[in-house]
Amino acid sequence: MTIRARLTWWYGGILFVSLAIMAGVLHYEWVEQVRRIRDQHRDPEPAWEETAEVVSFYGVPTALLLLVGGGWLLRKSLAPVQTLTHAAEQLHAHNLKGRLPRTGNGDELDRLTEVFNSMTVRLDESFARIREFTLHASHELKTPLTIMHAELETALRDESCPPAYRELAARQLDEIQRLTKIVNGLTFLAKADAGQMAPAKEPVRLDEVVRDSFADAQILAAAAGVRVEMACCDEVTVSGDRHRLRQLLLNLTDNAIKYNIPGGHVSVDLHRNNTFAELKIVNSGAGIPAETLPRIFDRFFRGDPSHNSATEGCGLGLSIAQSIVTAHGGCIQITSEPHQATVVRVSLPLVKDPGTVGAPL
Repeated sequence: MTIRARLTWWYGGILFVSLAIMAGVLHYEWVEQVRRIRDQHRDPEPAWEETAEVVSFYGVPTALLLLVGGGWLLRKSLAPVQTLTHAAEQLHAHNLKGRLPRTGNGDELDRLTEVFNSMTVRLDESFARIREFTLHASHELKTPLTIMHAELETALRDESCPPAYRELAARQLDEIQRLTKIVNGLTFLAKADAGQMAPAKEPVRLDEVVRDSFADAQILAAAAGVRVEMACCDEVTVSGDRHRLRQLLLNLTDNAIKYNIPGGHVSVDLHRNNTFAELKIVNSGAGIPAETLPRIFDRFFRGDPSHNSATEGCGLGLSIAQSIVTAHGGCIQITSEPHQATVVRVSLPLVKDPGTVGAPL
């Protein structure tokens, strides 16, 4: 039965009940009352009193019935829409396996749900093919890139090569290294999307990883003329993969140094906050415009539409950082005030009892 037909039947039933009440009241007022008055030889009531009684005993109850019945009808008819809306909100690019609930009554909403479920199946298959293509393509690119890298390094070590050729080989080697970095990043993200990058579940002293990354950041910052500081580094233990957490910190500190101003500074702090470890990285760079902040974790997005920035990068670092944080059950946020400061906050759940953490998966 269609929604239109069902609503028609429901509201028809409400009107039928209203008409029955009206017929009963009018029959009582105009038949029973008149008969009773004649039998008792009394004068009939004034017309306004009869009208008031009809309005009181019929009009008010009927209005209430129509109000309550109409509200119930709207609520019942919109309930499937609310259910579908709530279920559709749970669907996103990384969760297309869910299906919207069907009512099974064959109405328009049920058919729309079936079409929507078929669409999500096709989308899921399309995303899977894209992930598979990216994974295979990046994997296949690694071998020729490795060979080219090795050949160029060999050429650079050959002192018999002309200087012009050696200079050309050095530039090509830089580009191959950049392309290799992009391919590695795509491989990581493709595996993360496919659920193949589940981190190890072992206790990791995050403060030790932060201190090691802080030492590396000081070396990177010295060449850029940036000062790196660390005011607080609480002792915290999280459950995860030490290698991936170190990669996370390297990406974040490297970004904070690269996107900074000459003579600027970067501060790294690690705090224990109840059941979470909170890492905060602040840099004094030019900042991120408010309109670009929502896209800061998009892949290949660097905030400069022309991509002519002198800063090296491929726009995958923050996407990789977000994937690592999400895989560890945490969250990452970035706030920025142009020409003042950019703040990256990472929250990771602490290990309650390090002895209960299992071995790497």
